[in-house]
This record gives sequence, C-alpha cells and structure tokens, in this order.
Amino acid sequence: MRSGVRRVLVADDDTEIRQLLKALLEGEGYEVSEASSGAEILTLVASKPPDLVLMDLRMPEGGGIEILDKLNAQDDEVGAIIMTAYGTANTAIQAIQRGAFDYVTKPFELDNVLLTVGRYFEHRELAAEVEALRSEMLITQDPMEKIVGNSPKMQDIYKTIGRVARSDATVLIWGETGTGKELVANAMHYNSTRRNGPFIKVNCAALPESLLESELFGHEKGSFTGALVQRKGRFELANHGSIFLDEIGEMTLATQRKLLRVLQEREFERVGSSTPIKVDVRVIAATNRDLAKEVQEGRFREDLFYRLNVIALHLPPLREKKEDIPELVAYFCNKHRFTSDSEPSQFSPEAMELLTSHEWPGNVRELENVVERAVVTAQGGVIMPDHVRFNPAGEKRIVDVVQRVQDRVQFDQIVAEVERHALDQALDLEHGDHRKAAELLSLPIKTFEEKLLELGIKR
Repeated sequence: MRSGVRRVLVADDDTEIRQLLKALLEGEGYEVSEASSGAEILTLVASKPPDLVLMDLRMPEGGGIEILDKLNAQDDEVGAIIMTAYGTANTAIQAIQRGAFDYVTKPFELDNVLLTVGRYFEHRELAAEVEALRSEMLITQDPMEKIVGNSPKMQDIYKTIGRVARSDATVLIWGETGTGKELVANAMHYNSTRRNGPFIKVNCAALPESLLESELFGHEKGSFTGALVQRKGRFELANHGSIFLDEIGEMTLATQRKLLRVLQEREFERVGSSTPIKVDVRVIAATNRDLAKEVQEGRFREDLFYRLNVIALHLPPLREKKEDIPELVAYFCNKHRFTSDSEPSQFSPEAMELLTSHEWPGNVRELENVVERAVVTAQGGVIMPDHVRFNPAGEKRIVDVVQRVQDRVQFDQIVAEVERHALDQALDLEHGDHRKAAELLSLPIKTFEEKLLELGIKR
C-alpha cells in the first residue's frame, strides 16, 4: 500500500450515492475522489492512483468485470470493492474471483461500508507486513550461517534443529541472556515448512501486563481506554507461520492461562470480543529462567510448562564452550569491519588469550560487543591486549547485579560473578600484572591469587 493518506475513488453513476459515500469516508479521514463511468475510473487511476476503488458493478462506458480486468493490468496495487444490487450475487462472486476484495449490497448500511473498507486497508497492511518479513528472510538467507561454533555442544544443537525444524512441535529454548536464543528460533522457522509464512516475534519482558494480552491476541474497538480501532494481535498476524515468544517466563499467570488455551485449542478471542478466532501457528518460546523451578514456586503454570516443553533445547553459556571463541571472533571481525572496504581485523595471540580466559557473563552478545569495540579501537589493524576492554567506560556493574537478581540467580553465584568481574577488570587495567591488580583492589597478593585460583581465572 502506498504511504501517506489512504485514498479511495468512489465510482457510481448516481450523483447522490457518490456524494453520500464521499462525505462518509472523508469523515473517517480518507481522501476521496469521484468517478461517474468506467472510462473515468481508468483515467483517474492512470493519473493519480488511489489505494482502493469503491465502484458500482453496473456503470456506463465499461461494466464492473471489464473494469476489474483493466485495473489489474494497469496497476496491481489498486484494490476494488464492488457495490451491487440484490439479485446480482452471482455477478458479485464472479467479480471477487476476478480480483475484487469484497462487495457490499445496495441498499447498503453505512456502517457495513465503513467496516468493509476498513477491512480492506487492514488486509493490505497485514500483507505489507508479511512481505516485509519475507524480504527480511531473503536478506537473512540461511540463518544457520549466523549460528557459529563447532564445539560438541554446538554440534548437538545443530542436530536438534535439523531433526525438529520441519515438525510443528512447540519448542522451548532456554539459556542465559546472550546465548543466541533468537538466532536458534530464526533457524527453526526458516528451516521449517512454514518458512514462506510470517515469523512474528514478541518480547514478553518488554511489554507491561496491561498491554501484553492485547499485543498477543488483539482487541476490538472500544474494548478499553485508547482502543480507538480494532487491532489484530500477534497470533493472528502469525497465522500459517511461526510466533517467537521471547522471555516467556515474564508472563503473569493470567496471560499464561490464555496462552495455554491457544496451544490446546488453537483459538482465542480478541480483548473485548467473545468470537473465537482459529489460528494455525507454530509456537517457539524462549526463557533465561529455570521454568521447572518457576513451576515449583508457583510462578509458572505446570500445564503450560508441559505444553511448551515438547521439544526442549538448552543453549550452553559461552564459558562452557570456549573452544568456539576463535571461530566466533573471526566471524565478528568479518561482520564488524572498520570500514566497508577494510580487511577483517586479526587478534594477536596475547589478545586472544585475554578472550579465552574471560568468563563471559554476557555470553556471545558480550563477546560481539568486545570484538566490535576492539576493532574500532585498533582502527581495523591487528588487535593487541591494550585494545581489549571488557568493561566499557561508564558501564555500571550494578545493572548486571539487578538483572541477575531478577533472573533469580542464587546469591553465592552472583557474588562469585561480581568478584570475577572485579578481578578481571583489575587485571585488564594493569595489563595482567597480579601485584599491581591486587594493589588496585587493596588486596594482599596472596588473597588475590587465592581468589584467582578459587574462581578459575587463568591470567
């Protein structure tokens, strides 16, 4: 659909009907032009194409079927809604088969005209969104190329994706933040039989509870304050495709109950409606929480957990597959070149040693940020230890602590991670000198080295 104001061409040889429809549609914000014959329709479409032609089936200088055929040949972005009298239903059906979106019967109800026109534009917007998703898929091409690593644990992940991608089974991907859960979801969809359908993503943690239900299931006009128009939800938009529910552990129990119904019955109602809507959607969910523990503590529905956990895929943290770091580094150096015509940067052995000895609490996402920053600092040249910085200036580690508390990580583990960050940072600032790093932290050298040993930091 063309950007800007929605343009409608009203075509009827009855002047009063044209003026009535023009006033009605302009009152709803549409830009309206008029035509009184088939020939005039074609002239106006050629000079200033509307988004929609609302036309009588029987008009002088060209019948509706003939005009439809010419519109399709002239501009396939122009839609058509037919107006027809009672008793001509067969002709109206024929018109739809020839490309008309819908038809309204005369004498018509004005609300029905507005509803039909509104449905047309909603349909075009949905089609545009799906086309954008398909274009993104073509740009992305094979998402498996973005999942990097050849460690045994990564090989197991590739095998699981290969086995289950083409099924319609629900998949639950779990792992720490930054391990690549969304990349795996992409691979699941684009290697499935639904790859030509939409792939809709929802970050459940990014939406307040008051909006999440409407976002997932849609709402009717007037169903709550601010619901000025009817809106389709993400499940409806994902019909015949896949939906990715990221951070599903953040859902409240009330929304979990409604999600369970979608998984069980493949239907739901929009907020403010009692009409069930059937959908054919594959659900891929992800979480950084231990949902089994959440079930035990009453924060996650047990029945929903089992519905989601049909295929469980665990993504290991980077610290458990450090043999993948050199390959990941090469990939990110190629992805984040200093300039578009630069050769990929190279890490010196000493700089690579810093990366392989780091514990990576932020996982692959943190590694990518460190590599990108190092490439910029080295201006595209060979990356030396001085170019590697794990803690950007101004970053506050308290943010990480807050996130770990929200993730319900055990206290001892949080303390160990904070200590590890402090020791790593001190070593980075003092270029690996243990004694100077210990002085920086006001620790005796013996205590400092005992901590390195206790936390498994080899620097």
